Amino acid sequence: MPNQSTSSNEIDIEFRDVTKRFEDVVAVDNMSLTVKRGAFFSFLGPSGCGKTTSLRLIAGFDQPTQGDIFIGGNSVVGIPSHKRPVNMVFQQYALFPHMDVSENIGYGLRQRNPQPPRQEIIRRVDETLEMVRLSGYGKRRVWELSGGQQQRVALARALINHPTCLLLDEPLAALDRKLRREMQIELQTLQREVGITFILVTHDQEEALSMSDRICIMREGQIVQSGSPRQLYDEPVNRYVADFVGKTNFFNGDVVDAGDKGIAVKSESGQVFVGMQPKAAPGLVNGSKACVAVRPEMIAISATDEANNSNNITIDGQVTNRIFLGEHTEYLVSTEGCGDVMVLSPKSVESMSRSFEPGDKVRISWGSNAALVIGDT
Repeated sequence: MPNQSTSSNEIDIEFRDVTKRFEDVVAVDNMSLTVKRGAFFSFLGPSGCGKTTSLRLIAGFDQPTQGDIFIGGNSVVGIPSHKRPVNMVFQQYALFPHMDVSENIGYGLRQRNPQPPRQEIIRRVDETLEMVRLSGYGKRRVWELSGGQQQRVALARALINHPTCLLLDEPLAALDRKLRREMQIELQTLQREVGITFILVTHDQEEALSMSDRICIMREGQIVQSGSPRQLYDEPVNRYVADFVGKTNFFNGDVVDAGDKGIAVKSESGQVFVGMQPKAAPGLVNGSKACVAVRPEMIAISATDEANNSNNITIDGQVTNRIFLGEHTEYLVSTEGCGDVMVLSPKSVESMSRSFEPGDKVRISWGSNAALVIGDT
């Protein structure tokens, strides 16, 4: 029997000082984390950051070089993948083309020893088909299904064994944008209905933000920051996180006033920016190198002859590019001393005022509460 850990009963997955090396390459570097039972958890990061290796360590496809991994409070180090209470949905779904939908879904039950009675398998397949909204599709061949339907078959095949945890390896990467959004909603709904832990690996920040309860951002095998989507978006601990999660404008400079009510940063051009520091970020002192991060949707854009608003940062510039994106318009504004600044203007705002074209002189502005001051690393 696996060793019982002292983990809380509310924790499904735990890494304790886990390292995974492939010869000279450290894919996961001394990682410790916990995933609560019933959470929708995501590993997010660029290629080569260690997120897929972390998922494979949970699945049992790889074993840690050092450290311990617990599933449901039990150590699983050394236990092969087929004996772990987890199932995985792969990016390409890995459905069997020679089997119909029902046979694909019931495959895991037929591999058990002892195998459940035939009627039990049929009953559970039918229940699972209903769960993923594919009732009546049991006799279809997989090539007769759409991409979204194939994904639901892959999910059903993974869920029929009642795993402690469902692992999702970029399962939406092959879908078009509209279908991807529909499947994101279906996955969230399904996760709430079945109540088991979902762990997603993705490099798509929008996907992670829209689906997850908690996100772990990785870089070079280590956790940079972990938290709720809102925490990561609103309070990134450093430039890497702010740049990776969402679109951001950065203004580099030196801290000239590290006060409790705000931090003032002076850029090389002499422009002084004021903002707040995220609670979890390392402290800054006068003279520290820093950058001011401002989300483009927090910036107002107006004609230069319009009355000044209450925003305390105001910069004049010229529109160099305009992209209409339906719900908002994206402007690139060239400024003297502050470089190019991206602005996202909602359609609701533009319908009440005016839009701008490349070449127009404009004024951009924002308040100090819209700016974050973080270490320039």
